[in-house]
Amino acid sequence: MVNATSGFETAPETETDPGRVVLLTTSHRVAPGLLSWPAWQTLHAADQVLCADGTHPQLPYLRDAGIAVEEVSPTAEDLVHACAGGRTVVVVTTGEGDPALTDGLARLAGSGRVRMPDLELLPASYDLPGARLLDLVQVMDRIRLECPWSSRQTHQGLAKYGIEEAYELVEAIEDGDRDELREELGDVLLQVVFHARIAEDANEEEDGEAPFSIDDVAAGIVTKLIHRHPHVFGDATASTPEDVKEHWLRTKAIEKQRESVTDGVPLGQPGLALAAKLASRVHTAGLDVPLPQGEGIGYELLHMAVRAEREGVDPEAALRAAARAYRDAVRVKEGVAPTATVTE
Repeated sequence: MVNATSGFETAPETETDPGRVVLLTTSHRVAPGLLSWPAWQTLHAADQVLCADGTHPQLPYLRDAGIAVEEVSPTAEDLVHACAGGRTVVVVTTGEGDPALTDGLARLAGSGRVRMPDLELLPASYDLPGARLLDLVQVMDRIRLECPWSSRQTHQGLAKYGIEEAYELVEAIEDGDRDELREELGDVLLQVVFHARIAEDANEEEDGEAPFSIDDVAAGIVTKLIHRHPHVFGDATASTPEDVKEHWLRTKAIEKQRESVTDGVPLGQPGLALAAKLASRVHTAGLDVPLPQGEGIGYELLHMAVRAEREGVDPEAALRAAARAYRDAVRVKEGVAPTATVTE
């Protein structure tokens, strides 16, 4: 980077047309060179193109396109002089722009003593929905490489955090706290990205485990979603939620080729949720399976969980709501203000 006074041209101040300044913003989350057509038109038609950052990723592509870019850092006054005489000067900035330059231009305009050129902000590339996920992947990659704790983590060591974050997400949903919901969703997303980054380090020859990346994870779920939504991406029709569920279950059954409706039900989940999930599978398959009879609270809870599923109630959520009411009763007894209770 060099000072503006050492390089770029300035037009004679005697000219009356103040010219035009174009601040060209780009996103580092978009591949360099993929600029909008208006941006390319403006760049080719400009009298000067300036960029303060000699390492800006767009510069090689602009020069390959025959655009001369001067690596200078102009002040607001420099730009006003450079545009005089009806010239167009393009300043290539980052996605965040150039606050110091724009503040300087604003001060000049506010002084009323300078005839200002037309000022245009032109997004040459901009983020699509989901673009910040690229930042998360890059940050996770650096943490994995440089953080003494993160660099030693394994899937097994992180498993407990995945469970904790999932429960905290459920709590935020039940509390109706949207700020907390946003944060907890981020924590759950972190677990996905962290595990995918760990998987990249796998060595098939040494560990017997094939590596995969976050892109493989995303590609897998995209393929699954498209395949299981033929009413959206194919010729099938579905006009009700029940139709959608039927499509999903039928497609899933073909994919999995399971011997039993109980295959794939994680046995490590909480007991009430496990019982309700098994009851749901049995109900969906249209099977008539009598509940096992036995003595003890476990069998009583099984019957309650199956009843809850039959009535469309999540037994885990219902028990949590009742437990919160119990917690509040305890706090009242202790003389402590109760917290908000979520009811089912």
